[in-house]
Amino acid sequence: MQTRELGRTGLKVSAIALGTMTWGEQNTQEEGFAQMDYALEQGVNFFDTAELYAIPPKAETYGRTEEIIGAWFKQTGNRDKVVLASKVAGPTAWCPHIRGGQSRLDAKNIITACEDSLKRLGVEHIDLYQTHWPDRNTNFFGKRGYRHETDEQITPVEETLRALEQLVQQGKVRHIGVSNETPWGVMQHLHVSDNSNLPRIVSIQNPYSLLNRSFEVGLAEIACREDVGLLAYSPLAFGVLSGKYLCGQHPEAGRLSLFPDYTRYSGPEADAATAAYVRLAHEHGLQPAQMALAFILQQPFVTSCIIGATSMEQLRENLGAKDISLSDEVLAGIETIQRQHPDPCP
Repeated sequence: MQTRELGRTGLKVSAIALGTMTWGEQNTQEEGFAQMDYALEQGVNFFDTAELYAIPPKAETYGRTEEIIGAWFKQTGNRDKVVLASKVAGPTAWCPHIRGGQSRLDAKNIITACEDSLKRLGVEHIDLYQTHWPDRNTNFFGKRGYRHETDEQITPVEETLRALEQLVQQGKVRHIGVSNETPWGVMQHLHVSDNSNLPRIVSIQNPYSLLNRSFEVGLAEIACREDVGLLAYSPLAFGVLSGKYLCGQHPEAGRLSLFPDYTRYSGPEADAATAAYVRLAHEHGLQPAQMALAFILQQPFVTSCIIGATSMEQLRENLGAKDISLSDEVLAGIETIQRQHPDPCP
């Protein structure tokens, strides 16, 4: 397994990270344990979670994923083998079970959230602590158009960074990052940290896949020039890029079968693009999912690609992407499809 530096930290993380958001909802604790065991054996040293998880978010499963990871650490003693990432929720009016729906990226909420995550995880520190989404109305979670609100009340980035600095100084957090951010948001964090001598973000966790390459416009240059690498989430677009939902198929255990409201990567344009990518993979003797993941792993602005699986078969197949190098012919085919179906999903 290839490793890459996390920002300018000197910390090496695996090019593939293990996503965990299904544990406690679609996956049991036992299944989560099996995935962590196998991933670690295959050289994955980077696990990503969040206080929000399991997904879809609800009061009954809030924090359950972190609890499963914590139980695994306690049983195996493998904490020192894992670079552990978690996230604090942004504004939560739509999640009333998280701090009464009053969460913001202010000092009180960040410190409370981190301390609660540490307890669930049963650890003394989190290696990478990320803001899960911005404390302002902007483009995240599939929102394409930006609408400015002049009277919007937002937590200043400096206040967010000072709260995170406190956690770093206390030894509860080692490094910080952002998620679901925009080019303006990333540069604002960097500007404030540089001017006020505050901790510098080392990563950005955003969606990136063959169905959504919007990161390449604006953010990719920032990632390279500022050493704020992408942690790519939804690299298979909720599993769509495996081809398993084509032609109206609804696999019984598929996420989109269980949660039909998750339509971010659905629709005629997404289906047409997916069908083209699946054909391309088959023409070159590749598994569609592995081709999609290998494409991400070959991008210079990507630090790690976060994969999530609900079965060991999926996990094994996805991890197989680490051994695939796409040929120039395949890459040219991908670019042709991208021109024909440019980013059909936000």
